[in-house]
Amino acid sequence: MTELPAVADLRSHLDTVLGGAARAWLDQATDEATTHASAEATEAAETTGVSGAEAAGPAEVTGPAEAAGAVAGVSPGSARPSAPATTPIWELRFAEAGRRCGPDHADAARLLLLHAAHAGTGTLTRLYEQGTATERRAVLRSLPRLVPGPDALPLIEDALRTNDTRLVAAALGPYAATHLAPHDWRQAVLKCLFTGVPVDAVAGLARRARADAELARMLGDYADERTAAGRKVPGDLYRVLALTDPSAANGRGAPAPTGTDGQAPSGPDGQASADTGGPDGLAPTSQAGPTAPAPIAAPSTSTGEEQES
Repeated sequence: MTELPAVADLRSHLDTVLGGAARAWLDQATDEATTHASAEATEAAETTGVSGAEAAGPAEVTGPAEAAGAVAGVSPGSARPSAPATTPIWELRFAEAGRRCGPDHADAARLLLLHAAHAGTGTLTRLYEQGTATERRAVLRSLPRLVPGPDALPLIEDALRTNDTRLVAAALGPYAATHLAPHDWRQAVLKCLFTGVPVDAVAGLARRARADAELARMLGDYADERTAAGRKVPGDLYRVLALTDPSAANGRGAPAPTGTDGQAPSGPDGQASADTGGPDGLAPTSQAGPTAPAPIAAPSTSTGEEQES
């Protein structure tokens, strides 16, 4: 899977592809986010007696509000985040990024705003809970850059409970590859097969699947169930099974690889996936529709196709 592009590279790319009005809007929005972060850091310093730099911390690690909570002995994500009395202007800009920059560049623009605002786990959780599906996807894609530990796993788990393939694909990026527990990760891989999300969306797939006997067993059981029901086994299943144990895949009569990289075709029911990367070099997304009853657990939210605000 492609490495995450640097934030500076994302901004350079947006400067190249956006029109003048959109670039001016992005300049103003990022300035507002930076100003808000500075004000939060100053307020945290005055409250805790810690310097602004210490309160804010590195931009990609935590937010000023979360830093203040840490100094006070409250761990990030330990309580449900409360909304500020007045919504910061940069959060309003976050919501309107799709309308201002276009849907193809909204994720990158939103990531820049989150980075400039030093958004921590509490802020990310609030934006996720209050956001549309596209806003939630941007939050999920930002996690590897902004949250160093497992504090944001509840967002990943929530996305994996939905039937929205866009959120499932975004949830299985580098953050999940690093922090998702083995059992939950295996269930997420199966969810991809249930819903038709190409396994190319799963970051760290080869590393985590290697020699995973339990995953191989689960895949084998699912293949047997599909075969017994007279239904086609997705080609991606054999691809993942080969990663766990090549002999196991061959023993089940896996179809011969047809991809240019010598791997089985990716996508639901063995169809090649045309979506191998997301907009602006971000994590891949999927527009694939479900091919079988999807839920591993009941969806926690309803996220249909939503229009960008």
